Amino acid sequence: MTATADSIPVAYTPTGGWTQWPPPVLAGCTEPLCEGAPDMRGFWRIIEVIADGAIQPDHPALGRVQRIEQAGNRVVVTGAGIVHDMRCDGTLRNGVHDVAEFDKSVEIHVIASFEDDVHVLRPYGLDIGTGPIEIRRWRDGAHLMWDYLGFTARLQRIAPPDADPEVVFAEIASQEQ
Repeated sequence: MTATADSIPVAYTPTGGWTQWPPPVLAGCTEPLCEGAPDMRGFWRIIEVIADGAIQPDHPALGRVQRIEQAGNRVVVTGAGIVHDMRCDGTLRNGVHDVAEFDKSVEIHVIASFEDDVHVLRPYGLDIGTGPIEIRRWRDGAHLMWDYLGFTARLQRIAPPDADPEVVFAEIASQEQ
């Protein structure tokens, strides 16, 4: 029997965050992506950061890796010790209900949607003085673009989402030598 996005339980960040890459959440799920969803599946590495209108060659986000899994309208983003599992249906109920990356303890609730081939996240109840926060991911050719808090990152796909993280990071290390 083939697993569907609905048949797989929602994943959450473990208490204190993970220190060893967890297994893929949507492994074995062959449900096609919903209409309007950019294909973001894979391990992605940040290769460029733009902030204040300029490329930032020493930005701390450079080199960071995230794994994105997708099936139907479900997206699971794993990286930096967190697992954010969501349905991109524009509702608070089915969005992210997890913890913030910065401390792995502050609860967050995020509305997720696909809008014009863009993955859009709107944290509920957060405002930075200039209005609500919006985080966006979209494809730019072979790259994934990510508008985050204060910067835009360009990411390169380095492996499929079901790749063994040890192999992925060994390959990264060999390329850096």
